[in-house]
Amino acid sequence: MTTDPDLTGPGAPDSAEDALGSDALGSDARRPDARRADGLRPATRRLTVAQALIRFLSRQYTERDGHRQRLIAATWGIFGHGNVAGIGQALVEAAPDMRYLQGRNEQSMVHAAVGYARQSTRLSAHAVTTSIGPGATNLVTGAALATINRLPVLLLPGDTFATRPADPVLQQLEVRSAGDVSVNDALRPVSAYFDRVSRPEALIPAALAAMRVLGDPAETGAVTLALPQDVQAEAYDWPEEFFAERIWRVRRQAPDPYELADAVRLVRAARRPLIVAGGGVHYSAAEEALAAFAETTGMPVASTQAGKGSLRHDHPADVGGIGHTGSATADDLARTADLVIGVGTRWSDFSTASATLFQNPAVRFLNLNVTGFDAHKLAAHTLVADARTALQQLAAGLTGHRVDSAYTAEFREGKARWEERVRTAFTGSAAEPVDGRAGGSGTGQEKAADGGAGDGKTGGGGAGDLVRPAQERRDAVRPTQAQVLGVLDGLVTDEDILINAAGSLPGDLHKLWRARSRDQYHVEYGYSCMGYEIPAAIGVQLAAPDRPVWALVGDGTYLMNPTEIVTAVQEGLPVNVVILQNHGYASIGGLSETVGAERFGTAYRFRAADATYTGAPLPVDLAANAASLGLRTIRAKTVDDLREALAEARAHDGPTCVYVETETADTVSGVPPAQAWWDVPVAETATRTSAVSAREEYERFAAARRRHL
Repeated sequence: MTTDPDLTGPGAPDSAEDALGSDALGSDARRPDARRADGLRPATRRLTVAQALIRFLSRQYTERDGHRQRLIAATWGIFGHGNVAGIGQALVEAAPDMRYLQGRNEQSMVHAAVGYARQSTRLSAHAVTTSIGPGATNLVTGAALATINRLPVLLLPGDTFATRPADPVLQQLEVRSAGDVSVNDALRPVSAYFDRVSRPEALIPAALAAMRVLGDPAETGAVTLALPQDVQAEAYDWPEEFFAERIWRVRRQAPDPYELADAVRLVRAARRPLIVAGGGVHYSAAEEALAAFAETTGMPVASTQAGKGSLRHDHPADVGGIGHTGSATADDLARTADLVIGVGTRWSDFSTASATLFQNPAVRFLNLNVTGFDAHKLAAHTLVADARTALQQLAAGLTGHRVDSAYTAEFREGKARWEERVRTAFTGSAAEPVDGRAGGSGTGQEKAADGGAGDGKTGGGGAGDLVRPAQERRDAVRPTQAQVLGVLDGLVTDEDILINAAGSLPGDLHKLWRARSRDQYHVEYGYSCMGYEIPAAIGVQLAAPDRPVWALVGDGTYLMNPTEIVTAVQEGLPVNVVILQNHGYASIGGLSETVGAERFGTAYRFRAADATYTGAPLPVDLAANAASLGLRTIRAKTVDDLREALAEARAHDGPTCVYVETETADTVSGVPPAQAWWDVPVAETATRTSAVSAREEYERFAAARRRHL
């Protein structure tokens, strides 16, 4: 961290031309009655705690590879009595130095901030201010999502009075055994850093610590500074140095030379190595380094949900997603790998198939990660370093090394076979070939179903001129979820960004989506939070204002959290919301069936005569709801309708909703089934046949679990 030398020390200028200067704050903004012995004014400025914090935040920057950006670019806020006179008043004073964004739900504001931070590769973030009580506790879900995904967001919840003039105050939690606990303490376990600023002077170390954590890729997550409402409004004489511009440099940590030498030996000895790319590849901007490493060594690259797009879908080394929602190609390679190289991944159960995926008795792990916490998982050999730097130095140590050509040919053949399954899912059926052979080359380069060229920019997603009129008949019916993705695949270019988090879509996207750019695929699957998509799309659009942004949501997710549609309308952000209506929690419905719970409580239906929710579908019109919130709404009934609707939405310069009812997996075939297991414990004893059978299946898969030591 560095400060601007022109803005520090006793010679700091007295000018108050900025928004929080003496003209704005009155004659007492500087204290002429408090002089130093040499007769000069002290380098202090009298501001409230809230004013000082906002001014401080407006002068914080990150810098990596010589590129500098604001650390806190904007502040989201919903005002109540716990922050309106403090942070709210300070934001009025600070304009235009601190952009203010108005939210509708506190959780949603955090999601929007997280979307912005992810799109900004963690180099820039947003702050979120709330009142005390329910406004503050609404932050908890968003904070957990941010911290789990290692994404920076600054939370500024109001807190109860530090001076306790009345006890209790409105919305105060009373804990009989502790007088210093408030509801904000619920944010402690979900924050990467937490502090309560109970005195004005405590803000200085708290604010500096907050910036350190936000800007550190090894520690970042949700940072919470709880601000008692009386302290927010209290004035203090702040050292001028506190408001100097500060640059928090994001270091590219180099690997330890002994760890590096060990890693080189491991890789050279491996015969079936597999690289697994995680989100750290994106946050380090290591995509080019990874591609170069894969090309020179001939190794295959699979990806986690966060890492998808580390290589383009048509790169010869890309073998698709890994784990429970992965491709057959990647999962088959994982089962026989003797060395798994994790790059920037935290190894969730979905990636490891609940510790059943890596079955080679001799398998070893090498983890390249910026934090030792993740690097040591799976009892791995470690390379604790920045992902890009580590890949470059590892490549240098492997000069001349390349895997056997037969191994390369093996995974490339598997990649071609999986691409054919993707094409089949996207079009709704296998192509009817002109010459009697199976259609499509399996490379992702054939023409799209609508005739578009498969050049990698327009999708290349279908069987094109190989498809007979049967495809036209399929396009005239209600689409499956996979076909919705297929139509979108045929429309987007490298510029488009897709956002999703929950339901069955993350699995379908991980298996099927053809990522065309490093940041096109934005699936939040650390917390997999229903309701993330729409607010996150707003944050992404703020970070990438000239790019098409798509929020893909099911009806369950939409009903959880549609309120930030109003914010998109208010800000004129051209976010595209695609609502897939299947009348219930279809993803959990499918899981429920496999674990013996018989889809209980997962459909949106009226009660039947037996009191179960198996009656007629509820007469809910989500398209009308979206329109009532201000979205331009287009209804699509068939695949053909959908193709036109998505193109129209993409061309529109304002926020748009495309609404489509989909066929469900229990009525038509669609996405390939899971290629690896996921551990969801099944009742050990039950009377119903479905649960008994499910338990037998569960025990069969569970027997394959292993601890890697």
